[in-house]
Amino acid sequence: MKDWWAKGLLFENCSCQLVCPGHIHFDQLCTHERCRGYWAFQFDDGEAASARLAEQRVVIAFDSPRRMIDGGWTQIMFVDEGASRDQRNALESVFRGELGGPWEILGKFVSERLPTRYVPIEMATATATKTVTIPGVLEATVERIRGKDRSEPVTFENIFNQIHSSSQVIAFGDSRYDDGVIRFDTKRTHGLWSQFDWNVSTA
Repeated sequence: MKDWWAKGLLFENCSCQLVCPGHIHFDQLCTHERCRGYWAFQFDDGEAASARLAEQRVVIAFDSPRRMIDGGWTQIMFVDEGASRDQRNALESVFRGELGGPWEILGKFVSERLPTRYVPIEMATATATKTVTIPGVLEATVERIRGKDRSEPVTFENIFNQIHSSSQVIAFGDSRYDDGVIRFDTKRTHGLWSQFDWNVSTA
């Protein structure tokens, strides 16, 4: 393994009510018998496996048991079709946990990985709302909830999470998703976003 790093925007929505217990810790019971949702990534910059990751877009959809720490997750990865062969290989290595770091830890809970798909991924990242679209598969929006000061987001601060930063904006999410195996349709359920910053050193 070689050192790698990446930073950018990460937003998500799942079937849990606000806030997903599994987001706080995987040993907590999610709202429903299965937790289904997605993570969406827009890379500002990064380098892994000798490939630059700036401007890459990735979506990972998942289906997990109610107690996420029990494992048995099903997961699928979508990479924007504009990624080069080297970028595709690097992103696969990162998100499969082959290069160490947070995704090596999350990978321990995944029992089935569906084949990666290379598709058009559209994202819009306005201040109060984030959207992601995969034609024929996903239409999703997360919108920050209102706080006492309507001009400022409601946030988690100093919260531990493997893939998010410690400061996270709390949001509602609406999603329609169907890849033929994993399916979910959410309305004003758990959503949030943060600026991720991953640095993995093998030294």
